[in-house]
Amino acid sequence: MSQTIIVLKGDQTGQELLEEALRVLDPKVTGLDIQFEYFDLSLESRRSTGNQVVWDAARAMMEAGYGIKAATITPEGKNDVGSPNAILREALEAKVIVRSGRRLPGVEPVLDLEFPIAVVRMAVGDAYGAKEWREGTNAEEKAYRTEYISREVCRYVAEYAFRHAKLLGGKVLGGPKYTVSPTYEGMLKEELDAAAKRHPDVPYEPQLIDTTYALLCKPHGEPLVIPALNRDGDCLSDLVLQMFGSIAGAESLVLGFNEDLSPRVVMAEAPHGTAPALEGKNQANPLAMILAAAALLKAFPDGEAQEVGQAVEKAALDCLEAGIRTRDLGGSVGTREFTSAVIDRLGQV
Repeated sequence: MSQTIIVLKGDQTGQELLEEALRVLDPKVTGLDIQFEYFDLSLESRRSTGNQVVWDAARAMMEAGYGIKAATITPEGKNDVGSPNAILREALEAKVIVRSGRRLPGVEPVLDLEFPIAVVRMAVGDAYGAKEWREGTNAEEKAYRTEYISREVCRYVAEYAFRHAKLLGGKVLGGPKYTVSPTYEGMLKEELDAAAKRHPDVPYEPQLIDTTYALLCKPHGEPLVIPALNRDGDCLSDLVLQMFGSIAGAESLVLGFNEDLSPRVVMAEAPHGTAPALEGKNQANPLAMILAAAALLKAFPDGEAQEVGQAVEKAALDCLEAGIRTRDLGGSVGTREFTSAVIDRLGQV
């Protein structure tokens, strides 16, 4: 049965790297019956349509269930079109963002890390979009913020964290600062405890967020999945990805869910930006976008696509093991040459 993937074009090297990922996803390479539907989310297109193209792309993704997005420019002007990410998350009814870091062959991590770490964070609510205001003057001036989280989103974060840990063969580690904030942050802890009862075969080590940061500095003997509030997860993601020595080996998934807690829509992307200094130079590293493509295939319901996704990830990492790396990872090959090497290895599987 044919599966459609919605392709969200982007800007500068973001678009160039998307094209490399699409080379890997080509049905001639994967052997899968995949169709592509394209939407231009470049800054020029978003401006000319008043962001309508972003809403159209999101609707198409809701129908297809799967999408892959290039990095895009966020203009600085207050009255400009802004970032498409907030629109996409709203339109997709996204609840969870997953960012995963892993050991890259030939890249020295900051710490003694062997196993992957995935951060599963809220995609909405918490500190983002909170109402803020100030009262008083001079030294008596005070700043206030009203924010919220919902049990629904907490439940999706908790459930996905345990399901993902089971797939990785790892454990769920961490949690919010529920001792200081039992009513607000305690809601996520309640849902994590409930998910642990639904998944008794998945190791669960609840920790306060500050303790979680400290534990990341110690070696761990298994993959980790860290569930988090929106703000905590944002900070954790940036830290975890850099702990592995480069964000080039990471991908990001944005997820919306069905009522049975299974994913309804999956959008894959790389966590890096558009890198304008590298545009047109055949030097940017396509690894993260290729890993995003692999993660998207692994999210498909059929086993064949999942196996191909695993093969894509393995082929990319095997290239690094063989010394085939772009300049940012200490190698000498170009963007297109790296992708070609990945495709060649897929043909050997």
